[in-house]
Amino acid sequence: MPSPAFSALDEHARSRPGAPALLYGERTVSYRELTGLADGFRAWLTHYGPAPGTPVCVRAHKSPEVVALILACLLERRPVLLPSAELGAQTLHELVAAAGIRHLLSPGGPDADVTVETVEAHPDAPAVPEGTGLLLTTSGSTGMPKVVPLATDRLAPFFAWASEHFGIGPGTRVLNYAPLNFDLCLLDVWTTLVAGGCVVMVERDHATDGRHLRALVERSGAEVVQAVPMFYRLLHDADPGAGPLEGPRHVIFTGDAMPAKLAAALPRLFPKAALHNVYGCTETNDSLVFDAAPGQLERWDPAVPLPLGRPLPGVRALLIGEDGRELEGPGRGELLVHTPFQTGGYLDPALGRDRFVRRADADGPRTYFRSGDVVVRAADGTLSLAGRADFQVKVRGVRINVQEVEQVISEHPDVAEAVVVALPDEVAGHTLHALVRRAPDTGLHSLTLRQHCATRLLRTSIPADIRIVDEDLPKGLTGKVDRAAVKSLRMKGQGQESGQRT
Repeated sequence: MPSPAFSALDEHARSRPGAPALLYGERTVSYRELTGLADGFRAWLTHYGPAPGTPVCVRAHKSPEVVALILACLLERRPVLLPSAELGAQTLHELVAAAGIRHLLSPGGPDADVTVETVEAHPDAPAVPEGTGLLLTTSGSTGMPKVVPLATDRLAPFFAWASEHFGIGPGTRVLNYAPLNFDLCLLDVWTTLVAGGCVVMVERDHATDGRHLRALVERSGAEVVQAVPMFYRLLHDADPGAGPLEGPRHVIFTGDAMPAKLAAALPRLFPKAALHNVYGCTETNDSLVFDAAPGQLERWDPAVPLPLGRPLPGVRALLIGEDGRELEGPGRGELLVHTPFQTGGYLDPALGRDRFVRRADADGPRTYFRSGDVVVRAADGTLSLAGRADFQVKVRGVRINVQEVEQVISEHPDVAEAVVVALPDEVAGHTLHALVRRAPDTGLHSLTLRQHCATRLLRTSIPADIRIVDEDLPKGLTGKVDRAAVKSLRMKGQGQESGQRT
């Protein structure tokens, strides 16, 4: 039986068939057209596709047809894996096989045809849990993301919260900046469609064109805007002499830490909008929200990070100190989160043994997700980010582990040692810089190394700057690479040798 979480789309198609569901470039796709596309794909799944309950993969290239194909899979109870469209072919096939999936689907011709690529599924792959709708993925900085099953019944509570909190209803136009594989799309695509709104899709080729983005917000009449901080930097810097954007009434920044200086400029850029900082992980979906009071951000001290806010309804947030004990009241510790919208664990349970933990509270035991984020709780309960408990950073809204990027670089046979550091960047959040010592007499150069990275890493995980040296990398007293020294060299623009900067 089709999922009730998405049954509202059929009602929108019956009651408001001509209402716009998607805006994509010059195309306007009505609810009648969207459900018609989805029905064509559903018919294909019924007659030619795998049996109900069998997971499939749809590569998340952004288009109305891909949205319709994902919708068809959800309605026909085929759990759908959504890997990044940027994954290299080798990593994609390894991911699909490890998930036990044999069918990689993509939209075909104009008659709702489907192109199928068959993959040799791993015989020992774990079974997809019963009731799974979406199989999201972590950022996969090593090129092998973790698969995050999300039960369909976890979606409806989130749709209800998001539509109410941000006023999304019939006809509401919501900007979709994120790629379709991002969990951000649970709000700006799927909540919007279930609520009867219109998704304004940012085309991939224009995602870094500030002038285009600004014109799209104005032209489309977007009322709700959700995006990573880089998007707002691009808008702010696109045309300093331009007037404010008065259409949006809710502006949401998420996916990365918002620089306080940029946040202070948003009330002038969006004078009629309520501003919201939303925090969450792929594993838990949105967990915390900071709703800025009118005038609050203009007066914000740029030296103080913006709060992550308070838990959403039904969300529980714990702070765990270095001694492993839960902190009561104000304090600093690692954030553990339980949400009504979270996954039950990674598809491969072995990958989550240190991340998904059972803890008892007043209502009994429940599963919490260890975020790896160190936060500070104020006396009023507001949470603020203090840093990471590991080596993860975010680049353009994608969480990346720099040590795992180092591992991929070190796998090249001509690399003797490598270190990757992340430096702050106002646009991207962070940029990755690699310092690499090549093996003697190899002639390794940055182009070869960049090609090696491209086969194993997401584009955002490939260092923006690769320096190749022949001398030993800076070491500390313990013999480990001195990351602080490497960062200092990078920030000063030093460390060049006969090598290359790319």
